[in-house]
Order: sequence, then C-alpha cells, then structure tokens
Amino acid sequence: MMNWIVSRLLNPAADEAAKIMLTQDYPTNPFELVTASEKLTVRAIIEAGMRANKGTALQRPFGSPIVLSPWNEILLNPRQLFQLPTASVKDVDTRVTIGPNARKPLHLEIPIMITGMSYGGSLSLKLKMALAKGSAMAGTSTNTGESAVAPEVRKLAKYVVGQYNRGGFMSRPEQLKQVDAIEVQLGQGAFGGAVESTMKASQIDDHLRATLGLKEGQDMVINSRMPGVTTTDDVIKLVDSLKRGYDVPIGVKIAGTDFIEQELDVIARTDADFIAIDGAEGGTAVAPPTLEDALGLPTLHTLVRTVDWLEEQGERDRFSVIAAGGLCTPGHFLKALAIGADAVYIGSIAVFAAINAQVTKVIPREVPAQLALYQGKEKEKLDVDRAATSLFNFLKSCKEEMTLAVQAMGKRSLSELSRDDLVTVDKDLAEFMDIRYAASHRRDPVGAAR
Repeated sequence: MMNWIVSRLLNPAADEAAKIMLTQDYPTNPFELVTASEKLTVRAIIEAGMRANKGTALQRPFGSPIVLSPWNEILLNPRQLFQLPTASVKDVDTRVTIGPNARKPLHLEIPIMITGMSYGGSLSLKLKMALAKGSAMAGTSTNTGESAVAPEVRKLAKYVVGQYNRGGFMSRPEQLKQVDAIEVQLGQGAFGGAVESTMKASQIDDHLRATLGLKEGQDMVINSRMPGVTTTDDVIKLVDSLKRGYDVPIGVKIAGTDFIEQELDVIARTDADFIAIDGAEGGTAVAPPTLEDALGLPTLHTLVRTVDWLEEQGERDRFSVIAAGGLCTPGHFLKALAIGADAVYIGSIAVFAAINAQVTKVIPREVPAQLALYQGKEKEKLDVDRAATSLFNFLKSCKEEMTLAVQAMGKRSLSELSRDDLVTVDKDLAEFMDIRYAASHRRDPVGAAR
C-alpha cells in the first residue's frame, strides 16, 4: 500500500522533471548544473561557495585530491625459477636504521614512521597519544610535527622524532633532550614549501599553551623562515650546531620542488644524518587548496631525483632518506624503498587507520575529522587505547604484506630492494627512473646494465 502511495506521488514529479530537462533551453534547465560541474568540477564549485561565504583562505584537511605520482604504473618483480623465493618469511628482516653515522642511531623494527602532525596545529592530544602508543607497539617512531613534546606523548612513545620547527616550539634544550631524532623542518609538501600560519590565542587551551611555552594571550605562529635564519649559511650553521650539540640523528625536512637538486646541494653542505623529502601529495590539517593542488613536485619524482642526485654526487651513504607525501599502502612503501628510500613517513592514512573503528561515534552528524583534529568538536570521544591498537594492527598488516612481497622477490631484507626489482608499463617513466620497460624483452642478466 505504501509503495503504491509513494509511486503515485513521485511519478508526476518525475514526469515533470524529465519534461523540463528534455525540452527546455539551458538558461531554465536544471541540467545546466551537470554541464557546469563537468566544466568547473564539483570540487571547484563547492570551494567557490566556501570562499564566497567567508572571504578567507580555505583550510582543507588531509591534502590534495590530485595525485600525480604514477605508483600504479610501477610493478615489483618476483622470482620463481632462475632465482627461488626466500624459503621462509621468518628469514625476512624488516628493520631499518636512520642516521647510522650518528652517535645514537635510530633503530626501528619497520621502515614505516609516523610523520609530523602537530599537537594543536593539527591533531588533538588524544590522537597524538594514540599515534605514540600504536607506533611504540610496532617498534617505530612518532613525530611532534610543528609543535613540542607533550609529556603524555613522550610517556607512550618508544621513539619520538622532534621537529625543530619554524614556530620555535622545539628549540628549547629541555625539549630536544627528550627526543630520539631531530628534524629541522624547513618546508612540507602540503604547503608547497614554507609559509606562515597563525592559530589565535583564543583557540589555545591551557595544556597546549604550556606544552608550547606560550604566554597567556600569545598566538601560535609558524613563520615562513626559521627564527634567526636569514641566509642559506644560517641554515647550514643551525643544522651543524644541532649536530654538535646532540647525539641523536639530525635531519632536514623539505618539500619536493623542481629546485630539488639546488635544495639538496645546501643540505649536502651540512653535517645532517638524514633527509626527509615531502612530495606534493602530502597532507596537513590546515593548508589552503591552492598550496596543496598547485605547488610542488609529486612524491615519486621528488624521491627519484633526490636519490639520483645523492648518488651522482657520491653522497648517498652519508644520508638516510625518508620519503613522504601521499604514501598509504604496502605497495607504495615497497616501491619507495626500491627506488632508494630507507624509510617512509605516513600521516593521513595513519590517522584514518587509528580512528577507523570509532567513526561511528560521530557520523553522520559530523565528519570523521572532528574526532581527530585539535579543533574537532568530538575529539574527546576518541578512545586512545582502541585507536592505538587500530594503528598497530594497520602497521602489523603492512609489515606482513611487505614481508610476503619480499619473499616472492627472493630477498632476505627490505634493505636489499633496488630498482632492479621494479618494472613499468610507461616508457618515459622507465627512462626517467632507469628501470625496466615492460614492453621490452629482457636479454641482460639480472643486475647488469639496463
């Protein structure tokens, strides 16, 4: 009966809508919205409405939807007969050392590290605690981001990478002495490099204010330049002073751009132990869409050019390389390692993995980000232990799949991966990366010139 009533009510409306769309000219035809969205894209129309409503720069969490790194066009090479698969997954070593030349290298159980996502500027304290605990369970590191070391995070984490950031929040010795590696943050992919940003004092609670060392009424300000740094030589002096002052690995983080070789030339003049390169597909909580979509270099191209330049300059053995920016699957991680990264950073996917089982606490009333962000309306609903376990399970799953892939390739360690283990269906990509092109016959022995 109800179906009959609904059908009787809807049919005339559907008939009228169809008649209008099929007969009326575009100026009065609602189908115009379809053609406009095809031309402008739905995203551009929605973002135009946001801009028109506020008149200020937008803040789009989790990065750009534009992914230009062609990870899917690259495949890994298994062995079966001429070389046999590794006998047992138990024989596969997943450990990695960041900064092996440092006085206190960073030894990790897996080459998957949690990237810099700040307490306050990005994530809530509860989620930072969950990332710390989950990463500790997996034997890897978490990262302060452009913030400082919260006591709760330090207590739960096994390894903390502290970002010596452009806000100056990690420059105090009492902060730096707490971390297991120091990362001088000079740019990030989601911002296309380095720009200024401000969180008003009215948005900062007492705990965050104390963690950052801010005074009552003081804004949280991230500068485009490191405080006290006005020249390239100042950057070199800063990195080297940290190297002299601390035993842990010292690194430099930059966004990938088409000037990557020039940027690396500056880093190579320092005594740094590692380089973190963040491609344009990287995410953050507050970057404007223009900086996410239109600036920078894709992660894959950034990584290839970084490793190639270091090898050409004879500098590869001096630096550990950490790749970041939109990496979210075990396949991505393996391919990045084969290109030449020592480890990878993950951010957005780590957040989603951590909160996945708890999003029903907020949807459909709120979006999942409200459970994760410092400004999130539902952040207190997050169960830290449950989120930590979810992240650990994600990392454990990734490790198992990566181990199986390495077994199929006949390797005994993730560190044995190289570009000989890659093949692509794209001829230009094969030339750029110096890897095998799948449409050409292999006549050379493995390991010979390609």
